[in-house]
Amino acid sequence: MKRAMEINGLHIEAEYSDRAMETIFLPMLRHLTELQKEAGRRILVFLAAPPATGKSTLVKFLTDLSGEMPGLTPITAVGMDGFHHYQDYLLSHRVIRDGQEIPMTLIKGAPITYDLDAFRERLLRVRKERVCPWPEYSRKLHDPVDNAVEITGDIVLIEGNYLLLDEEGWRDLKSLADYTVRILADEKDVRDRLIWRRASNGTPMKEAEYMVDSNDIPNVRLCMEKSMDGDVTLRLTPEGDYVYEKQSMEKSDSGSCL
Repeated sequence: MKRAMEINGLHIEAEYSDRAMETIFLPMLRHLTELQKEAGRRILVFLAAPPATGKSTLVKFLTDLSGEMPGLTPITAVGMDGFHHYQDYLLSHRVIRDGQEIPMTLIKGAPITYDLDAFRERLLRVRKERVCPWPEYSRKLHDPVDNAVEITGDIVLIEGNYLLLDEEGWRDLKSLADYTVRILADEKDVRDRLIWRRASNGTPMKEAEYMVDSNDIPNVRLCMEKSMDGDVTLRLTPEGDYVYEKQSMEKSDSGSCL
């Protein structure tokens, strides 16, 4: 299936296989609809993935699909990037990296550059409050914009790099989710995607490679190596499609595992 969409101001042409549609995406959306109806309340879904694994495109695709297919409860999707510390904070705080003290701005995107306490507090509010504001990250301002959107839906899908991170403080977030999805990918494929992303924004190739290797790849490895399993774990293929890596729930009537 091909679909044109707008992601972060960019025109994206997403393409997923019929196999992924029939064995992953539609069964997952049906399962989430059943979970929400059984719970009789709003449910939270975490989608955790390293940078450049297509999570924003996938989330947009699943959101659109849930609103178009009969019998599915529509998904409201938000990201965790609105909980980055503000640029002023990152400029005024320093951290030790490879034996050197550097400003946090140089590792923006690492777990320490997020306001974990604020993120946890907002997740608790989303679970309790029927209408809850949510911040978004502005690529134009390079800062979060508080209360940018309102959450009102019955299934809230939250995407981010560290939602399943198995480190102090972060690992406790998993208990707030009703369902979790993890995405894995080959590091080389992710590195190529990250370099292309930076180069396509006008960064010279050598500089793009340096920025990816010095900042992005450590975050990719952290996500890959120190994240907990999800209820479902998917793998991004080199072609940009998804396959099952691990399935933790029982088989459905259709034979798919969710």
